[in-house]
Parts: sequence; C-alpha cells; structure tokens
Amino acid sequence: MAGHHREFDVVCIGAGTVSEGVAHELKDTGISLAIVERELVGGECPYWGCIPSKTLLRSAEVIAEAGRARDLAASRVEWDVDFAKIAERANWMARYEDDTKAAQALRDDGATIFRGEGRLTGPTTVMVGDDVLTARSGIVIGTGTSAAVPRIEGLDGVDYWTNREATLTRELPRSLLVLGSGPIGAELAQAFARFGTDVRVVEALDRLMPAEEPEAGAELAKAFKSDGIAVSLSAKAVAAERTEDGIVLRLESGESFTGERLLVAVGRRPKLNGLDLAAAGISTTERGWIKVDDHSLLAAPGIWAGGDITGIGAFTHLSWYHGKVIGRQLRGRPALADHRAIPRVTFTDPEIASVGMSEANARKQLTGVRVVIADSGNGTRGYINGPPGGVIKLVADMQRNVLVGALVVGPRAGEMIAELTLAIRAEIPLPVLEDTLHAFPTFSRDLDGLFPQLVD
Repeated sequence: MAGHHREFDVVCIGAGTVSEGVAHELKDTGISLAIVERELVGGECPYWGCIPSKTLLRSAEVIAEAGRARDLAASRVEWDVDFAKIAERANWMARYEDDTKAAQALRDDGATIFRGEGRLTGPTTVMVGDDVLTARSGIVIGTGTSAAVPRIEGLDGVDYWTNREATLTRELPRSLLVLGSGPIGAELAQAFARFGTDVRVVEALDRLMPAEEPEAGAELAKAFKSDGIAVSLSAKAVAAERTEDGIVLRLESGESFTGERLLVAVGRRPKLNGLDLAAAGISTTERGWIKVDDHSLLAAPGIWAGGDITGIGAFTHLSWYHGKVIGRQLRGRPALADHRAIPRVTFTDPEIASVGMSEANARKQLTGVRVVIADSGNGTRGYINGPPGGVIKLVADMQRNVLVGALVVGPRAGEMIAELTLAIRAEIPLPVLEDTLHAFPTFSRDLDGLFPQLVD
C-alpha cells in the first residue's frame, strides 16, 4: 500500500530533549512541527539514563549516610539493603518505560508524533515506513547516542549489561565487572558496591575518570577504596567469555577477572540509523559525529543537528539548550550557541563537577595561565560535614584576567559549579570574583580563599 505524503514546516528526527527544546520554542507560533521517534518519546535520559541512574545513586547515598551516622550521630545504626525496593523506585522514576505522558506533552506543544524509524533521504525529506514527510523550513536531527561496545574477542557472545540493563535491573548481582571508569561506569560501580555487590572497575587508561582533570580521578580513587571497589588501571581487556563461574574478562597483561555480571561503559556512539547523510549533504567528524557549525548548529543548508549526536557534549542540559537555539532560529530570531561554559557533573559521592578548559588544554592554547587548588575538606563546611572531602581547582587566563576552567569535587559540587559556569560565560573579571561574598559556612565559601590567589 502506498504511503502518505505530509508537509510540515519543521521535521525533527528523534523525540529526545533536542526536539523537546525545539517544540517548546515553536509552541503557539503557527509553525507546524513533526517529530519522528523509533523508540520512546523522551530519549535516553528519562528511561535508561539520568533519571533511573541518579535514583539508584540517591538510594546508595542514603545507605552511605546511614553508615556515616555511626561516626557523627549514633552509637549503633543497622540496616538491611532491600534491593527490590530500590529497583522498584528506579523503575517507577523511569515511568516503567511508558512514554504516554512525554508524548502528550509534545502534542500539547503542538507537535505531531510519528512512530517509526526516520530515514533522512534528502535535504528536505524524511521517510517513516512508507510515509514521506517534507520539511518546508528545516529538518532537525536529535537522535542521540547508544552505548559504545568495544571490539573484544568473545564479547558478542556474552550477555553483558549497558546502562540500559544496569539502571533497570530487578536483581542485585553478587559481583560486577565494570569496563570503563567514565561517568556511567563510575556512578553505577559505586551504587552497586554500596548495595552490597563485589565490584571491580577495569580502565584501559592510567587513571579513573580519564576525561576529567587528574585531581578528579585521584579523589574518586579514595572514594572507591572506601567503598571496597577494586580498581585495575592501564588494563586493556582483550577477551570475554561466559563460564560456569560467571563472565570472565581477560586482559592484555594475562590477568583475568570473573563477575556474575559485566557492565560495558566505555563511552557512547552516535545513532545514525536510517540517515542518508550524503544525500542530505551532511558530513561527519573522524569519530562519526555529525559535523555542525559550532554556533548555528547547521549541519547543511536547512538541516540542524543538536545534542549528543554532534559530539559537543553528552548532556541533557546541552541538548535542551541546542533545541532552544535551533527553535529560535526556526522562528526567525537571532540565536547562536555558546559552548565556552558547558557544565558537567558526575553524581558519584563525592560529586565531580567541571566547566570550561582543563589545565592541560589551557596551557596548550593560552599564555599566562594561573592555576590554584584547594582541599575543600579542610574548609569550615568540610569539617562540619565530615567525609568525603574533595578538591577545588580554578584555571585562569591572566592576560584577559578571567576564569577559563574549574573543577569541584565534593558534596554539592554540582550546585557550586553554577557560579563558576556563569563566571566563565560572562567573562566576569577576576577582581569582581575576588570581591564577591559567599555565605558562611557554605561549601562555596572555600572560593573566598581561592579567588584572591588569582588576582595580581
């Protein structure tokens, strides 16, 4: 049976956060919007990513705090981990993988939703099954990412976990091997360890959280040791197999480790299913991300791409920002993306938050770089709070007299990074930052001792 031909002003491929941002901007403008989704409306975050994983982490944090009560408040604290309760809450927060409300929210914003795989077949056309959707004003690609799976001998024959299986599991494994120590691997490793699982993290590079400042990995290593998590660094996995004892992961060094479950968390890869990029005049980077103009987010004339698929950053807040920038352009309003200050937070305990340039990148690109570091556990609030401690690191461009990078590791780091994000984005002069008051005794008060060191 022949399909239908429908025309819209805008067609979005992928009903994740990018499309939500676009729909929000186009609401009540009279601009017609079609959104195509082959899985769940809402994308990765609400069902298998941010929401259920942080729900697990909150449960793990409560357990850790109960343990700290023995040192700070109580002579005896006892509890039994009820993983069935923990898992039920995570699944409830993930809406039991039901996107009814998310889909209705997009419809309320004026979008028409098409279920199926969107196939980009030209600069203005998207096919969904046999239906042809034509975009009069523009196409937006926001298909996101999926878990990257490394080429390891035998891995395809092992029933390994990715973030999707780990966040919604109903069974607590006795032991867990975690391949990769980036944000996903680090967060889930700590959560399961606190639930009582025997966890080992296997990282190919020489430190934990290798994409962050070295200080972040060092602080996380302390936390992992406290939680009983075994860590193998500079450990390249070369083979995997299922045995009677569990999943065996073999390393290039000749070592091997066995776990009941294996979590693969080595990164993300772009979802390009059904996208004929060449037919639409779109190119990709060397790593396979859709190449866009850094400011307009245009991938080709009349085609925008936003969020994870661009490789600029795998953050829900960035996807929303991209969606708003693209939506404003589609409305005819001037809007350009500014990527100088994209905050990122890993919700381990302690939290790891950063923004802007690392010290290494700043020294490569700038002259007159100054770096200051403080142990946040030695601040007044740090002593009041008790463990875990942490570190604050600030990177400044002394030629322009502004902050260009920051790292905060510690309790509330994800909240503290907001001030530093604004400082970088607005290029607030260092003397103004030095003269800014912070309430006492807050964690942010530690900045009062750091900013003066950046002022000549």
